[in-house]
Amino acid sequence: MTATAAQILTLRRMVAEPTTTTYSDAQLTTMLEAYPSMDITGTEWYHLNYLTVPPSQAANTTWLPTYDLNAAASDIWAEKAAVPAQDYDLAVDGGNFSRSQVYEQAMKQARYYASKRNPSSIRLRPMPRPYPNEWDTELP
Repeated sequence: MTATAAQILTLRRMVAEPTTTTYSDAQLTTMLEAYPSMDITGTEWYHLNYLTVPPSQAANTTWLPTYDLNAAASDIWAEKAAVPAQDYDLAVDGGNFSRSQVYEQAMKQARYYASKRNPSSIRLRPMPRPYPNEWDTELP
């Protein structure tokens, strides 16, 4: 499972890093592969192996490599915001230098891409199961 060149190029555009000066393709691939997601056929990147206790994740060989670009972009923008976080605003000789704006803009981008990441949810079921009613469609 590896990210394609097109996915890496798209991620580069999303994080405003057109060259490999700051982030190499290998670094972006690693960051991208931290967020596998369901492919276009609805296949998850893993399946649970119930032969082990507790069940373990096993790679799904039919999964088409698909990653959450928005989640990776959010992480990269948050990382980029860490660099100017220590900068401060300065007023000297009638000039105002607002270096904190760099941090604020990077964090805005991080929040923007975090808001667009793939949804994830978990279905909780109470145990022991309450009395079934006429609205239950699942059997215990």
